[in-house]
Amino acid sequence: MQKNNTVYPNLKEIEQMVWRQLQDTFSSVMKNILEDMDQQIAEERDKKRYRLIDKRKYHITSLFGEIELNRNYYRDRETGEYVFLLDRYLEFEDAGSFSPLIEEVAIELAVQGPSYRKAASTLETLLGYRVISHEAIRQHLLQVSSIPKKREHVHQPVLFVEVDGLFVKRQGKRKKGKEEKIAAVHQGWEVNGKRVRLKNKRHFVHEGNQPFWEAFEDFLIENFEYDPTIHKLVINGDGANWITTCRDYFKDRAFFSLDRFHVAREIRSLFRHHPRYRPIRKALASYDYEKLLTELNSAVGTLEDDEQEERLEAFIRQLEKYPEALGDYRNWLKEQGIDTTGMRPMGSAEGTMSVFAKRLKNGRSWVDKGVSAMFTGLVAYLDKLTLKTLFGRIEKWTETKVEKNPPRYYKEKVTSTIGEATRDNVLYLKGKANIPVYKALKELSGF
Repeated sequence: MQKNNTVYPNLKEIEQMVWRQLQDTFSSVMKNILEDMDQQIAEERDKKRYRLIDKRKYHITSLFGEIELNRNYYRDRETGEYVFLLDRYLEFEDAGSFSPLIEEVAIELAVQGPSYRKAASTLETLLGYRVISHEAIRQHLLQVSSIPKKREHVHQPVLFVEVDGLFVKRQGKRKKGKEEKIAAVHQGWEVNGKRVRLKNKRHFVHEGNQPFWEAFEDFLIENFEYDPTIHKLVINGDGANWITTCRDYFKDRAFFSLDRFHVAREIRSLFRHHPRYRPIRKALASYDYEKLLTELNSAVGTLEDDEQEERLEAFIRQLEKYPEALGDYRNWLKEQGIDTTGMRPMGSAEGTMSVFAKRLKNGRSWVDKGVSAMFTGLVAYLDKLTLKTLFGRIEKWTETKVEKNPPRYYKEKVTSTIGEATRDNVLYLKGKANIPVYKALKELSGF
């Protein structure tokens, strides 16, 4: 029996070889297509207006690697400007060297991931070369803006609001941190098996000098078909003064509900091993605020130390300010003649904050402009808003949309160019057609 002396690469090595080869091949394809487009533009341009000066080199960093182009440079006789008509047609005029897809992926990774550095290193790991620095990603994010969606239709005469604050550190000496005020608005609950989803959830981050609730109502009017004379609000939050002022601003148009997560957490911290823990929890669960306050007052003087006693007394004072806020908001809505079928207990304010806290806290400090930009990106991601960037738009996280079909000529050009490039560059495709590697790479090539 003949001994087999062939040394085979492992799967990782094959995958790396194929990926690097395809990157080189597709960079060549991009170059050919863009230069072909540039030539076609040159032939079809208004020659009386645009005088061809020369060709100039340009480098674009793409998902496939660096692409070097020779593109036509013109003088506009009407304006006196010097232009690259190719850039104008590509909607990439005066842009930097990064392709729109590089920018898009980098910003998505920065918004959804833990840091700018991690976003840059993830791109490098995926593509196999250093694509963009963490500072470049940060600078690009500073330039983004979100594009508003159409106003949401309000399906019932009530909107639900979860409100909380997030303390974010600031950079620089003597720079104090700042509490960012955030609200999440939704239109109820959608149950699918064991999963519960909030309907039409949108986020509001307070900026500027306008009072919070005034700015928030403006947000409702701009983003929902909200009518202050018709719609009621159920507002859930802790007892912070800036939150409880909703009672004065909206008056009988809103019900303030003291966030049950915060209340339950404080009760657990004070009474976890206390004999009154169960009746106190039961009173809270049943929305019996009179019973709850009675139980809490009865526990005064029974805790382990003075510090706990002081906390309990402060806790009671806070609850006594707004005893009705411990009640069931659904009873209030019924009094307004509103059907409460399918409405669930409030209390996701803390969960709303966790998404923002994960990206903005964990020991990080920020400049004001950086915080604002990150909030813009996070809200766009959470609310599925289109994000306008320097080089294009991020729409991948938005609802499924009808994609524009490119002109037929360019679809055919891409297909034929890829076929030619792979035949010329992937050596295995020149080998025997019956070997498995040939067949596999033939599929990759788009034949």
